[in-house]
Amino acid sequence: MRFQSYFNTAILLIRQYDGSTPLLHFLKQYFSQHKKHGSKDRKFISHLCYNYYRLGHAMKENTAEERLRVAIFLCNDSAEEWSLLFETNWLENWKDDLKLRVAFVAGIYSTFALNDIFPWTDELSEGIDQEHFILSHFTQPDLFLRIRPGKEKGVLQKLNEHQISFRQIEPNCLALPNSSKIDSILEIDKEVVIQDYSSQRIKDFLQLQTPNPSRLSRDQTQLWDCCAASGGKSILAFDLLKNIELTVSDVRPVILRNLKERFEKAGIHHYQSFVADLADPTFTIHHTPFTTIICDAPCSGSGTWGRTPEQLYFFTKEKIVEYASLQKKIVHTVMNKVADGGYLLYITCSVFKKENEEMVAFVGEQPGFELVKMELLKGYNVKADSMFAALFKRK
Repeated sequence: MRFQSYFNTAILLIRQYDGSTPLLHFLKQYFSQHKKHGSKDRKFISHLCYNYYRLGHAMKENTAEERLRVAIFLCNDSAEEWSLLFETNWLENWKDDLKLRVAFVAGIYSTFALNDIFPWTDELSEGIDQEHFILSHFTQPDLFLRIRPGKEKGVLQKLNEHQISFRQIEPNCLALPNSSKIDSILEIDKEVVIQDYSSQRIKDFLQLQTPNPSRLSRDQTQLWDCCAASGGKSILAFDLLKNIELTVSDVRPVILRNLKERFEKAGIHHYQSFVADLADPTFTIHHTPFTTIICDAPCSGSGTWGRTPEQLYFFTKEKIVEYASLQKKIVHTVMNKVADGGYLLYITCSVFKKENEEMVAFVGEQPGFELVKMELLKGYNVKADSMFAALFKRK
């Protein structure tokens, strides 16, 4: 009865939710108003809601109850506590292999098709394994930590002492189960940065700008993180390049206020910040040209929908063109502030070619810029986000 109650509450919430705010915030607001739900209740109800949206655009003509049952079946490797909600034939076909579960659902519902989950495969960037990518939406990505320089020994020791399971992807990159509670164990932003694995791989592009490490202490990098958002790329650049004069901007004032607190924890005290609408053609910045500009552009976020599946559910194809248009305006504004011999690092967390390869072509059409490297950073095969990065040099 308890799990049937969770199911019913999730259906109630799904019918109320319209996608106008992140699902995380919607659920927090609901639970704050309904104190009867304990921590376990909140966990199970939230789990069901996220499962529902992982079905994407598949079976939208079916009832919410049918969709949620299918979502539970596909998103969980075993029935466990949900077994009482299913008939025997479902339980007999509840296999570890997700593809077998998908085939079973397709045999029951004529309205179910794998490509309906993510119906824009013709818009995907080159090199994406479409089936693998679509199936990855049924799995919650891991929590990734980047250990900051000099903190490696202490971080690993703390995690082991508290018996927190983790995988060491790289010397400074750890993958943990998404539900891991680390706030009381590690000092966030001081010892570790919560940063997806693909986002951490941006270091490879930053290192291409400094092929001679011995010069780092002498040559200062004038770096502008022009769409700074949460500031993860800025902290990465600070740790990697050491000697930088940092400037950050964002169109949202509240972001820069939050960034101030985060930089304080990270030990970044000397930097410039300002609010900027870089899509405004009249925008000007009174600063000498920058050695490096990081443009982590506003995008569809389609490479991160494993974490925020509600965005997959409410997304429409028209938005791809809208984001691509916005990105062109921003890039056109900032590229003129790249110094001669300097670099423009363009980044998205998108898997759409209009936001990725076609933007590379757009920059390539501008005089004086040459492509150094571009790469689709596939995360769907390692329980991480997928991103795209392209590094340009001004001749």
